[in-house]
Amino acid sequence: MFEYNYLLNDITTNMNSVVSFELFCFVVFAFLLSLVIDIIFGELPTRIHPVVIVGSLINFFKNVFIKIKNKMSGLLVIIGVCCVSSVILFIIYYISSLNVILLFIVFSILLSSTYSVNMLLQTAVDVEDALRESIDKARQLVSYLVSRNTDELTESFIVSAAIESLTENITDSYVAPVFYYFVFALVILYCPVNNGLFYLLLIPMFYRIFNTLDAMLGYKSEELIDIGFFPAKIDDVLNYIPARISGIFVVISAYLLGLDGKNAYRIMMRDARKCPSPNSGYTMATTAGALNIQLVKKETYILGDDNKDITKDDISKAVKLSKLTMILFTITIILLFTLIYVIL
Repeated sequence: MFEYNYLLNDITTNMNSVVSFELFCFVVFAFLLSLVIDIIFGELPTRIHPVVIVGSLINFFKNVFIKIKNKMSGLLVIIGVCCVSSVILFIIYYISSLNVILLFIVFSILLSSTYSVNMLLQTAVDVEDALRESIDKARQLVSYLVSRNTDELTESFIVSAAIESLTENITDSYVAPVFYYFVFALVILYCPVNNGLFYLLLIPMFYRIFNTLDAMLGYKSEELIDIGFFPAKIDDVLNYIPARISGIFVVISAYLLGLDGKNAYRIMMRDARKCPSPNSGYTMATTAGALNIQLVKKETYILGDDNKDITKDDISKAVKLSKLTMILFTITIILLFTLIYVIL
């Protein structure tokens, strides 16, 4: 026990003169364990899932501040949700930090909740399977993924919606939180602070909070146009770099899978900005180019060229493309993190 607590003390506080190798190992191996947890077990139970808890907090503060009929209402919701979430997270962190092994496990479990590889890929597979059984079942599944009316969608529009949801969420559900995790890990490696691991976990958790705020409030309806302004804008800013990184990795993955990588890049550069969001098109348009299909949301955007009919088999191709994109990004960011650590 003494050795474990000494190691924890070295990881979290004694980093003033030498960059901690223990901290470096903690960052990498906690992430790898979190990835294993997500891939094998998927999402945490709903009752204890941080995103579900955050959603409840958002609803609470929304009901409190929506009476303020200006954009400050959204900022107040952000402050309220972030403050309460930080307190809850710190309590969990403080209790877990009594033992380094317990901290490592709890840290990894909580980190796994900030992204979602298993559910992201499985949801798209489920839509493809449903299409092989019943179009009505597929329509119902897709209705959980997109905001559009799915009651009368044809098969081609169902496939398009499934691929759009899958590829858009490459950024939101994986690349962005992992990107911010490793960027801030470098910060605490070279600018050590007390309770650095708490802040390291807080950063991807904050990303997930802002992403959830945007998902729940970031609409231009009469009710939400004011309160959703700041959540939507902050989410756009946070996703700006990760979305473009994701697009590049989709292009690389397309080449490696024998898909049309050249067209993927061309369509990304041509169509990525056609979406209302400044970021979502960078993975959706690139995927459309790689598969030589069109992704269509009626009266909103058309991504890609109509080179061939879109079919349910394109979902499988999009899943493989998305999977390789996330694998390549994971390998790259760990290697870069390690290289920077070694050089500096």
